[in-house]
Amino acid sequence: MDINLMISVFPSLLNGTVITLKLLISSMFFGLLIGLFFAILRINNNSLINKFAYGYSYFFRGTPLLVQLYLIYYGLANIEFLRNSFLWVVIREPYWCAIIAFSLNTGAYTSEILRSAFQTIKEGYIEAAQSLGISKKITFYKIQIPIAIKQSLPAYGNEIILMLKGTSLASVITIMDLMGEARKVNVLTFKPFEAFITAGIIYLFLTFIIHNIVKYLEKKYGFQT
Repeated sequence: MDINLMISVFPSLLNGTVITLKLLISSMFFGLLIGLFFAILRINNNSLINKFAYGYSYFFRGTPLLVQLYLIYYGLANIEFLRNSFLWVVIREPYWCAIIAFSLNTGAYTSEILRSAFQTIKEGYIEAAQSLGISKKITFYKIQIPIAIKQSLPAYGNEIILMLKGTSLASVITIMDLMGEARKVNVLTFKPFEAFITAGIIYLFLTFIIHNIVKYLEKKYGFQT
């Protein structure tokens, strides 16, 4: 094992790590908004709305993330209408295509995590709010959503870690993220072990940080329901 090579390529891998973190943070932000929206639709009493939300979740959880990435990056570019619209500015860029794919994917998993959390909220919280004359809308936004998010922390922490590893697929559409930089090092040096073990160590370190942040938040905001 060439330790000197691992040290020399570390700065370039760190540059790729910055791109990886940007992809992760952007995807988790938009994915959380998408997940919350579809979680609300999933607990709606209207069967059509419920089935629509379930269909979205089923598709993105049931197909590989790599397939979704290819469909968005290569598939959308073949639609004439999109190429002639203002959306072309976005979908022609691999970076934004990756964010769209990752956001939709994590949004599907997040919607199921939040749906489950909504359905496990004790009725006592809602009844207490009603007894105080608080409207259903305020009860939902001020009580149910915060409780659901807190209860979802352990599962959502796992989803963040899974999405971190999922961002490694961005390199297949020419994005020079952490994995992209590692592949570049491999091509230039013909030493895959050193390139990918260094990238793996960085991924492991990022996972360690995320795990401990979520663990801290669980202790700070966790409660028994």
